[in-house]
Amino acid sequence: MFGFHHGRSRDDQHSRAEAWRAVRSGWGRHGGSGFAGEDGIHGGGRRRVFDGGELRLVLLRLIADRPSHGYDLIRAIEERTGGAYAPSPGVVYPTLTMLGDMEQIAEQPGEGTRRVFAVAEEGRRVLADKAKEVEALMHRLDAIGAMRARTEGGSIRRAMHNLKAVLQHKLAGEAADRATIEQAVALIDDAAQRIERL
Repeated sequence: MFGFHHGRSRDDQHSRAEAWRAVRSGWGRHGGSGFAGEDGIHGGGRRRVFDGGELRLVLLRLIADRPSHGYDLIRAIEERTGGAYAPSPGVVYPTLTMLGDMEQIAEQPGEGTRRVFAVAEEGRRVLADKAKEVEALMHRLDAIGAMRARTEGGSIRRAMHNLKAVLQHKLAGEAADRATIEQAVALIDDAAQRIERL
Protein backbone atom coordinates (compact mmCIF):
# COMPACT_ATOMS: atom_id res chain seq x y z
CA MET A 1 0.00 0.00 0.00
CA PHE A 2 2.82 2.37 0.79
CA GLY A 3 5.32 3.16 -1.95
CA PHE A 4 8.88 4.42 -1.91
CA HIS A 5 10.52 7.42 -3.51
CA HIS A 6 12.22 6.78 -6.80
CA GLY A 7 15.43 8.43 -5.64
CA ARG A 8 16.25 5.51 -3.33
CA SER A 9 18.30 2.56 -4.58
CA ARG A 10 16.59 -0.71 -5.51
CA ASP A 11 18.30 -2.52 -2.62
CA ASP A 12 17.08 0.13 -0.17
CA GLN A 13 13.55 -0.05 -1.54
CA HIS A 14 13.62 -3.84 -1.22
CA SER A 15 14.90 -3.71 2.35
CA ARG A 16 12.28 -1.16 3.37
CA ALA A 17 9.53 -3.22 1.74
CA GLU A 18 10.76 -6.35 3.53
CA ALA A 19 10.91 -4.44 6.80
CA TRP A 20 7.38 -3.10 6.43
CA ARG A 21 5.93 -6.52 5.62
CA ALA A 22 7.84 -8.12 8.49
CA VAL A 23 6.69 -5.57 11.06
CA ARG A 24 3.14 -5.44 9.73
CA SER A 25 2.82 -9.22 9.97
CA GLY A 26 3.59 -8.95 13.67
CA TRP A 27 0.53 -6.81 14.50
CA GLY A 28 -2.76 -8.12 15.68
CA ARG A 29 -1.92 -10.84 18.21
CA HIS A 30 -3.37 -10.10 21.65
CA GLY A 31 -3.71 -6.47 20.59
CA GLY A 32 0.01 -5.95 20.21
CA SER A 33 3.02 -7.13 18.28
CA GLY A 34 3.65 -10.61 17.04
CA PHE A 35 6.49 -12.88 18.03
CA ALA A 36 9.03 -14.88 16.11
CA GLY A 37 8.32 -18.46 15.22
CA GLU A 38 10.27 -21.20 13.54
CA ASP A 39 10.74 -19.51 10.21
CA GLY A 40 9.24 -16.06 10.46
CA ILE A 41 7.01 -13.75 12.43
CA HIS A 42 3.73 -14.77 14.01
CA GLY A 43 0.85 -12.43 14.54
CA GLY A 44 -1.32 -11.31 11.64
CA GLY A 45 0.30 -14.13 9.68
CA ARG A 46 3.54 -15.99 9.26
CA ARG A 47 6.18 -14.88 6.82
CA ARG A 48 9.68 -16.18 6.25
CA VAL A 49 12.26 -13.41 6.70
CA PHE A 50 15.22 -15.33 5.24
CA ASP A 51 15.51 -18.46 3.18
CA GLY A 52 17.97 -21.14 4.29
CA GLY A 53 20.91 -19.82 2.31
CA GLU A 54 20.35 -16.26 3.51
CA LEU A 55 20.14 -17.30 7.14
CA ARG A 56 23.42 -19.18 6.81
CA LEU A 57 25.12 -16.01 5.60
CA VAL A 58 23.58 -13.92 8.40
CA LEU A 59 24.73 -16.37 11.06
CA LEU A 60 28.17 -16.64 9.48
CA ARG A 61 28.54 -12.86 9.48
CA LEU A 62 27.48 -12.58 13.12
CA ILE A 63 29.93 -15.32 14.09
CA ALA A 64 32.68 -13.54 12.17
CA ASP A 65 31.91 -10.40 14.15
CA ARG A 66 32.09 -12.28 17.45
CA PRO A 67 32.38 -15.99 18.32
CA SER A 68 28.96 -16.97 19.62
CA HIS A 69 26.75 -19.76 20.87
CA GLY A 70 23.47 -20.54 19.13
CA TYR A 71 21.41 -18.71 21.74
CA ASP A 72 23.68 -15.67 21.44
CA LEU A 73 22.98 -15.56 17.70
CA ILE A 74 19.22 -15.77 18.19
CA ARG A 75 19.36 -12.96 20.72
CA ALA A 76 21.61 -10.83 18.50
CA ILE A 77 19.14 -11.07 15.60
CA GLU A 78 16.18 -10.33 17.87
CA GLU A 79 17.91 -7.27 19.32
CA ARG A 80 18.94 -6.04 15.87
CA THR A 81 15.33 -6.16 14.68
CA GLY A 82 13.92 -4.56 17.81
CA GLY A 83 12.19 -7.80 18.76
CA ALA A 84 10.33 -8.10 15.44
CA TYR A 85 12.12 -11.29 14.37
CA ALA A 86 14.11 -14.08 15.99
CA PRO A 87 14.77 -17.41 14.28
CA SER A 88 13.89 -20.43 16.41
CA PRO A 89 16.46 -22.88 17.80
CA GLY A 90 14.90 -25.49 15.52
CA VAL A 91 16.14 -23.48 12.55
CA VAL A 92 19.37 -22.02 13.93
CA TYR A 93 21.04 -25.12 15.33
CA PRO A 94 20.66 -27.28 12.18
CA THR A 95 22.01 -24.33 10.19
CA LEU A 96 25.03 -24.13 12.50
CA THR A 97 25.57 -27.87 12.04
CA MET A 98 25.50 -27.35 8.29
CA LEU A 99 28.01 -24.49 8.50
CA GLY A 100 30.25 -26.77 10.53
CA ASP A 101 29.94 -29.58 7.99
CA MET A 102 30.86 -27.06 5.27
CA GLU A 103 33.94 -26.15 7.37
CA GLN A 104 32.91 -22.50 7.49
CA ILE A 105 32.74 -22.40 11.30
CA ALA A 106 34.39 -24.39 14.05
CA GLU A 107 33.68 -24.90 17.74
CA GLN A 108 36.06 -23.48 20.29
CA PRO A 109 36.05 -23.31 24.11
CA GLY A 110 33.92 -20.57 25.61
CA GLU A 111 33.10 -19.54 29.15
CA GLY A 112 32.80 -22.45 31.53
CA THR A 113 31.70 -25.64 29.80
CA ARG A 114 29.90 -23.86 26.99
CA ARG A 115 31.46 -24.00 23.56
CA VAL A 116 31.07 -21.24 21.00
CA PHE A 117 31.31 -21.11 17.23
CA ALA A 118 34.08 -19.15 15.52
CA VAL A 119 34.48 -18.40 11.83
CA ALA A 120 36.93 -20.62 9.94
CA GLU A 121 39.09 -19.70 6.97
CA GLU A 122 36.54 -21.11 4.52
CA GLY A 123 33.86 -18.99 6.19
CA ARG A 124 35.93 -15.84 5.74
CA ARG A 125 36.37 -16.69 2.08
CA VAL A 126 32.60 -17.11 1.64
CA LEU A 127 31.93 -13.81 3.37
CA ALA A 128 34.45 -12.06 1.13
CA ASP A 129 33.01 -13.62 -2.04
CA LYS A 130 29.44 -12.71 -1.05
CA ALA A 131 30.21 -9.40 0.66
CA LYS A 132 27.55 -7.43 -1.22
CA GLU A 133 24.83 -10.00 -0.55
CA VAL A 134 25.80 -10.21 3.12
CA GLU A 135 25.64 -6.44 3.54
CA ALA A 136 22.19 -6.39 1.93
CA LEU A 137 20.97 -9.06 4.36
CA MET A 138 22.32 -7.20 7.39
CA HIS A 139 20.74 -4.02 6.05
CA ARG A 140 17.43 -5.91 5.88
CA LEU A 141 17.72 -6.75 9.57
CA ASP A 142 18.50 -3.15 10.42
CA ALA A 143 15.60 -1.94 8.28
CA ILE A 144 13.20 -4.28 10.11
CA GLY A 145 14.43 -2.87 13.41
CA ALA A 146 14.12 0.72 12.23
CA MET A 147 10.63 0.12 10.87
CA ARG A 148 9.61 -1.61 14.10
CA ALA A 149 10.84 1.38 16.12
CA ARG A 150 8.83 3.81 13.98
CA THR A 151 5.63 1.78 13.88
CA GLU A 152 5.68 0.82 17.56
CA GLY A 153 4.89 4.41 18.53
CA GLY A 154 1.74 4.49 20.64
CA SER A 155 -0.06 7.09 18.52
CA ILE A 156 0.47 5.23 15.25
CA ARG A 157 -0.57 1.91 16.74
CA ARG A 158 -3.64 3.51 18.32
CA ALA A 159 -4.65 5.09 15.02
CA MET A 160 -4.31 1.79 13.15
CA HIS A 161 -6.31 -0.13 15.73
CA ASN A 162 -8.92 2.63 15.71
CA LEU A 163 -9.23 2.36 11.92
CA LYS A 164 -9.57 -1.42 12.17
CA ALA A 165 -12.28 -1.14 14.84
CA VAL A 166 -14.24 1.46 12.88
CA LEU A 167 -14.13 -0.62 9.71
CA GLN A 168 -15.30 -3.73 11.55
CA HIS A 169 -18.14 -1.83 13.22
CA LYS A 170 -19.24 0.12 10.16
CA LEU A 171 -18.84 -2.45 7.40
CA ALA A 172 -19.34 -5.83 9.04
CA GLY A 173 -23.10 -5.50 9.44
CA GLU A 174 -25.72 -6.17 6.79
CA ALA A 175 -26.55 -2.46 6.69
CA ALA A 176 -23.29 -1.70 4.86
CA ASP A 177 -24.25 -1.33 1.22
CA ARG A 178 -21.90 -1.25 -1.76
CA ALA A 179 -21.86 2.56 -1.90
CA THR A 180 -20.75 2.79 1.75
CA ILE A 181 -18.01 0.21 1.19
CA GLU A 182 -16.76 2.03 -1.91
CA GLN A 183 -16.66 5.32 0.01
CA ALA A 184 -14.63 3.69 2.80
CA VAL A 185 -12.20 2.19 0.29
CA ALA A 186 -11.75 5.56 -1.40
CA LEU A 187 -11.03 7.26 1.93
CA ILE A 188 -8.44 4.64 2.88
CA ASP A 189 -6.76 4.84 -0.53
CA ASP A 190 -6.68 8.63 -0.29
CA ALA A 191 -5.13 8.50 3.19
CA ALA A 192 -2.48 6.04 1.98
CA GLN A 193 -1.56 8.30 -0.93
CA ARG A 194 -1.33 11.35 1.34
CA ILE A 195 0.95 9.51 3.78
CA GLU A 196 3.09 8.27 0.90
CA ARG A 197 3.68 11.88 -0.20
CA LEU A 198 4.85 13.02 3.27
